[in-house]
Amino acid sequence: MTAHTTLTRPAKPVHAPINIVRGFLVGLAELVPGVSGGTLALVLGVYERALLSVTALGRAVKVLVRGPSRAEGFRTNMREVEWWLVVPALAGMAAAVLFAAGPVSALVEAHPENARGLFFGLVAVSLVVPIRMLPAGGRGARRIVIGALAVVVSAVVSFVLVGFASNSDIEHPQWWFVLLAAAVAVCALVVPGVSGSFFLLAVGLYHPTLEAVDGRDLGYIGVFALGAVIGLLTVVRGITYLLSTHRFGTLLVMLGLMLGSLRALWPWQGGPGGADGHGTLLAPTDPVGPILWAVLGAALVGALVIVESVVGRRAR
Repeated sequence: MTAHTTLTRPAKPVHAPINIVRGFLVGLAELVPGVSGGTLALVLGVYERALLSVTALGRAVKVLVRGPSRAEGFRTNMREVEWWLVVPALAGMAAAVLFAAGPVSALVEAHPENARGLFFGLVAVSLVVPIRMLPAGGRGARRIVIGALAVVVSAVVSFVLVGFASNSDIEHPQWWFVLLAAAVAVCALVVPGVSGSFFLLAVGLYHPTLEAVDGRDLGYIGVFALGAVIGLLTVVRGITYLLSTHRFGTLLVMLGLMLGSLRALWPWQGGPGGADGHGTLLAPTDPVGPILWAVLGAALVGALVIVESVVGRRAR
């Protein structure tokens, strides 16, 4: 795969409803601290296709800014965007964020252990996805050692960073802080294992952002959306390049990030003063419910992986 790979478009636009559902699921994932939208995009089989489309769209905007004399280059890049994936997926994501922000936040707060159990099972089984995407061949001893180190180091970094989460919110955040936070948080759409919602929780913007969306605060939403677009257009190109030139190592780093992020989803945690939240990892108490939800999450991802594998073989 190269940064300028021509996308394979669906033969018929009937895939649009499926892509709406995919986008809705990714949007739901973005609402939950510890769950990465990029991870779910991997599981749903649209990760690289979405990266290529966003990269092509970014190139088109860049060409357009340079002047009308480059109109042909603009049209060429726009034709590389898989619109039957991008538009329905964005519509699904927008629907999830606009209509599920309040209920998801309330659900996670009301049943934190069961909710984290569900997402723990979901992400744990998702670890198989980047492994399945690894390029075949070239498994020399040196490469295996370097790959193992990449997984361990990225997992440790992710595990440690999760510990910086805060349970305090910023009541009246400055617009520039919201813009910057959105640009960083949107990396979760690009880097599996990195949760945008968890980053917002760490900097005190998780609940203010959900409340702004649920209350239709257009000013806040507009600033956040602008920051997200800026972050998406700048980060996607870098990740696409790494997957093109260093695919083996990049996928293993993603695997490590996903593995380390499981700390945020351990069902039994104690925050400051004993409050529920991302903090000290505790021994299991009353484990039946969280374990059952974890099994359900694992089963859901397993089913998605199997279905995507079957559909992929038929497409080839």
